[in-house]
Amino acid sequence: MRPYHQIPIIECGEPLVNIPLELFAVETPHPYEKLGANYGGYSPYFLRESVIKNLIEAQNYLKLLRPGWYIQIFDAYRPVAVQQFMVDYSFAQALQERGLIEVNLSVEEREEVWKAVYEIWAVPSLDMNTPPPHSTGAAVDITLVDENWEVVNMGSPIDEMSERSHPDYYINRNQEYNHHRELLLDVMLKAGFKRNPREWWHFSFGDQMWAWLCNLSNPDHPVTARYGRLI
Repeated sequence: MRPYHQIPIIECGEPLVNIPLELFAVETPHPYEKLGANYGGYSPYFLRESVIKNLIEAQNYLKLLRPGWYIQIFDAYRPVAVQQFMVDYSFAQALQERGLIEVNLSVEEREEVWKAVYEIWAVPSLDMNTPPPHSTGAAVDITLVDENWEVVNMGSPIDEMSERSHPDYYINRNQEYNHHRELLLDVMLKAGFKRNPREWWHFSFGDQMWAWLCNLSNPDHPVTARYGRLI
């Protein structure tokens, strides 16, 4: 259970729709499909209708601040099956990085590796009360590209399992990286999104995490989540 799972979901029924990719930059091929993730006939480039509307607003804000720059969409809608695939993949990756073999893991080693995985990845829960954020169609992983179509350096890649993924990691370490992260945050906040406290790249609107963060900043006017799990 994450703190945001306490937020009730009142599903509004808003549809998943195609992201107008011509308005954004896109990583091609899709990073998880490239690894072998099966979206079961669904596109990863879907989001809820209002989420897309707000994402377009964020892109428009960015253009005012940095003409020629674009939001690059890394990942958006993610079925629970893909969430499970990426959790398993990341566990295997973490073992490899540590030089460990799964069958030889001690209890302590296994716990340490899973802790690292779940620092980044939501549990692939099928419980309708605790959906992974991306399975609601309300969360998006993004970065920025500049006027030369080069990916802006944020100091760490998306999905890195380390403290460098924490949004404020570079505040007192590297002004350039921190400035880029703050620029991304600024345009997304102006469009109504909230940022995952653990990941500089993850933003959401209307899901449990979004509602939880809204309530932390404005407890006198609590909100509920409007988007629950779809597939």
